Amino acid sequence: MWRLVHAIVGRELLRLFRQRGRFLSAMVRPLIWLFVIGAGLGATMGEVGDPSYQRFLVPGVLGMVLLFGAMLVALSVVYDKEFGVMRLLMIAPVSHYWVVLAKIASAVVVSLLQVVAFAILLIPLGFFDASVSPWLLVLALVTTAIVCASLGMVVAVYSSTLENFSVVMNFVIFPVFFTSGALYPIERLPDALQVVAMANPFTYGVDLLKHALLAGTAAPFPADFTVGIDLAVATGFAVMASAVACLRFSREASAGALSFLLSRQT
Repeated sequence: MWRLVHAIVGRELLRLFRQRGRFLSAMVRPLIWLFVIGAGLGATMGEVGDPSYQRFLVPGVLGMVLLFGAMLVALSVVYDKEFGVMRLLMIAPVSHYWVVLAKIASAVVVSLLQVVAFAILLIPLGFFDASVSPWLLVLALVTTAIVCASLGMVVAVYSSTLENFSVVMNFVIFPVFFTSGALYPIERLPDALQVVAMANPFTYGVDLLKHALLAGTAAPFPADFTVGIDLAVATGFAVMASAVACLRFSREASAGALSFLLSRQT
């Protein structure tokens, strides 16, 4: 069991370090949002490149790194299903749900490595100071990573092909990000979008990051919810989404393993 988890996590880490372009894009994409889009949106709120608004964006771009990192690991699940690698895991002498949990763990580890690397880039730029709560920041990063990983796994287990996953991901990842409060406070949204934002699990991960990074700073907007609400909703969603992914994968794996064994006998 633990060897399976170790092997799957190690395989995803090896894939990350071999795909240098993937790692580079994980650093460049949020920097563009922070310094280009942040400057443009900050101009509508005050001075061009308002540093207080850019500081407000930091939790959102950290969440973006976690979200995209976890979704790319979920993409590898669909790749493995389509090209036959997953069949070997389906007939392994372990419960099928361990494969899902191992994939979620690998997505968490990979996305956390990427976000730590990105955070290191932000330290000399002055976005982290003594007001940052280190323990709350670690808790927020891990919680948000688990939410993103479980969300990506749900999308992956219901996707049969890479093309199908790409289409579904575009309909998931951008609405999830834009309605999370990463770019603007939820209280400023229209009522209908506020409801959507509160139903978005990623919202609560980003809000946790706001508590860790924006408390006691000159950021223009505070966090939208309490730490307790953020943790309760994020944890509840992660558990529910993981259970759904395990159930779906177990049914699919049972049918796939049976057909694979029958094909080997014929």
